[in-house]
Amino acid sequence: MKEIGFVIWKEGKYYVAQCLNVDISSFGETIDEARKNLKEAIELYFEGEKVDIQEIEEMLIGKEKINV
Repeated sequence: MKEIGFVIWKEGKYYVAQCLNVDISSFGETIDEARKNLKEAIELYFEGEKVDIQEIEEMLIGKEKINV
């Protein structure tokens, strides 16, 4: 069993879930649905394969305003 990091944000009417260990994402109508769909997508991606998930030592998720 491996631990993954992920981030979820709202985009329109959906929540998008992005894995931080591997380049896999999913979405759902709720935060919980997006999280569950991401977990399922990762499990399917690695099904039958030797799992090589990059371990994340430290994580910082933030948001900044920029002038554009």
